[in-house]
Formats: sequence, C-alpha cells, structure tokens
Amino acid sequence: MIGIKKQVLIVGGGAAGMMAAIAAQRSGAAVTILERNPRVGKKILATGNGRCNFTNIHTDAACYHGRNPHFVYSALSAFGVQETLDFFEELGIAPKVEDLGKVFPMSDQASSVLDVLRYELNELGVQVIGDAFVQKIKKEQGQFKVELANGTSLKGDSVILATGGKAFPASGSDGNGFALAEELGHTIIPIFPALVQLKLEGEYFQQIQGVKLVGTAEILHRQKSVAKDRGDLLFANYGVSGPPILQISRKAGALLQAGEEVVLKLTLLDSMSKEDLTKLLFTRWQNRPIKTVEFSLVGLINKRLIPVVLKEAGIRDLRCPAGNLAAEEREKIAAILTDWRFKVRGTKGWSSAQVTAGGVATTEINQQTMGSKIVPGLYFAGEIIDIDGQCGGFNLQWAWSSGYLAGQRAASD
Repeated sequence: MIGIKKQVLIVGGGAAGMMAAIAAQRSGAAVTILERNPRVGKKILATGNGRCNFTNIHTDAACYHGRNPHFVYSALSAFGVQETLDFFEELGIAPKVEDLGKVFPMSDQASSVLDVLRYELNELGVQVIGDAFVQKIKKEQGQFKVELANGTSLKGDSVILATGGKAFPASGSDGNGFALAEELGHTIIPIFPALVQLKLEGEYFQQIQGVKLVGTAEILHRQKSVAKDRGDLLFANYGVSGPPILQISRKAGALLQAGEEVVLKLTLLDSMSKEDLTKLLFTRWQNRPIKTVEFSLVGLINKRLIPVVLKEAGIRDLRCPAGNLAAEEREKIAAILTDWRFKVRGTKGWSSAQVTAGGVATTEINQQTMGSKIVPGLYFAGEIIDIDGQCGGFNLQWAWSSGYLAGQRAASD
C-alpha cells in the first residue's frame, strides 16, 4: 500500500546493527533497534584500546577467516573502506591512518564514533528500544513476531540479526543470536574465541610474567608452520599475549577445536640465525670467560628471562664461569633463543577474546543481500556470521559492510 513504510526490526545495537539501521532508514524503511543493554554501542567503546580502530586501508578478503572467507566480497564491494571513510567523515569523524593501515578518529576517542552514530540514529528517526532481550522470533503469515523477555512483542516485515557473538560478554554478547538463528532453521558452525591469548604448558611463567620483547611467534602443526607474526610479545602467568599472538590465535583455536596438537614456536632473538647467535655467544664468553654464565647474558636478553632460558637449556649452575661451558651448551642456549617451543593447552576464554570465530553458516546466506536462504525476510550482519577478521580494524569494517548491505536490502527487497 502506498505510504506505508516497510517495518524493519534489528536485533542488536552494536556496530553492525547501528549501520544496518542507518542504511535501512535512509532506504525508506521504519526501523526499530532492539538492544539488550540500556543503550546501543557499548562494545565500540572498548575497541582499539578505547580509541576505536574503525577500519583498515588494507582490507580485502585475505584478511578474513571462516569456512568461506570469500563470502565477504559482495559486502566489501557494496560498502568498502572508502565508503566507510566517507560515511564517517560526513558524520563528523576526521580519520587518521596509522601503522599497518589502521584508521582511527582524529580525536583518539572511541566515544566520538559512538556519539556520531547515536546522533545519526536519532536524526533519522530510528526507534531504539533498550533493555530489550529477544527470546524468540517467529514468522507467521508473512510477518515476523519478535518476543521480548519482558513479555512484550513487536511485528515487522523484515528482521536483521546483528547480535554479535560471544566475545567480550561484558558488552552483552552471550551467544543468544546463535540460538535464535538455529531456531529459525540455520546451521551454526562451531564457535570458539579468536584474537585471544594462548595458554601454554611450562614451568616458568610465574617467573617471567610481565616480560615484554619484540620477537616472532609461529603456530606449528605436525612440524609445519601454519601461522606466523612478529611484534611485541608479552609473557603472562598462563602463557603469552601480545599482538602477534592474537593474530595467530585463530589458527591455534581452530586446530584445538579439531582435537589436534598445537605447538607455539617463539623466536626471542629473530635478528640473527641460530648459527650466528652461537658464534656471538662464543665471542662474548671468550672475551669475558670468568663472568658467570648468568651475568654473561646481561645486555643480550631481558634479565628476567636469563635464569629461565639457562634452566631450559639444562644448565643448573648459573654461577659457573661462562668460559667453562661446552660447545653443545652454547648451542642449546642459542636454540632456545631462536626456537623455543611450547605445547598450546588452550586459549583464554570469551571474556578475553576480541572476536568470535564460527557462527551462522555462510552457505545459508545470500552474499549479495545478507538475506537468509531459508527464511525470506531474515537478514544477518556482523559477528553472528561465520566470518572473523584479523586484528587491526578488519572486524569493524566487516560490521559496517555487512550491516550496510543487510540494512539496505531489508528495506528494499
């Protein structure tokens, strides 16, 4: 009927949900966001260490994971990095590009991004209902009925599920969206934490927790390197953290999920080969043979690491003169500093994870529209889908891209 707007209900008021709402309202629909928290966008405030790394200029399909990473192509083509930059500049966010292509607001405040999104929702007339926990979604006679925990229900022509995953549960992400999708007939690819710290087997982590260094981390599976990254590594009482660990943790999590044994290789001194390091140690000890082996490593590696590395190399007497060490003992020390291996016993949990791996199967979603192939009028956006990105702004870009496409199509299809 002429003059009656299409009613679009969006479950979840995070990054993807807010973008979907703006796109749908601008496309002529009457939009309602149902957000379980009192206000929308809580998780955005924690992104980029409170600065909001809202996209990355190097975004492409290679930056994503899932059963079918190429699923991202259509959404990124419809609303990619340039469209994202233009969209936020028009809302008032002046962007600045930092290392590795990360884009932040000039203000260095995540709250700026959230403020302009909330302002735009209000200006467009999007209805936002807070403290609205969705318990059930039914489709009856061509319309959706969305039932809330408080006993009320709403009706709509289209529904967009943008509930997020299970990562960072303090923001309200508890995996409820997966249950809603499953009840509507969708398959959920098993989920696990990604962009998360690794828990390792070993004796010395209490001694070296807090030690930070620049090195290389690799995931080994059946003796082969399957993921690798370099940067700041940080030892913790459970194992290890730092940006390289977060980047490669997705591969570790997937292998652990499959019941495979996973090994982490750390190269603490990655500027030289094991052979060159062995020669360097020989020269140091030849020049100062009466220094204790413990003191002889001061200035080469972090002091707190020295006793641990020596014990790991089988050297029990840390006070023995360095010149007394055998060639094979030198080689063992060099081997640990260039190839220290740990069995990965798991990852940290959902409260530590930045993103959810797994989710609604992409085979059941039309990548051109983000619409369900099973339930007409149902759409998906963001982390609920079996797509997750690397660290560095890629996950927020996926939220904007998939949210925009879902919102536009939910309003117009």
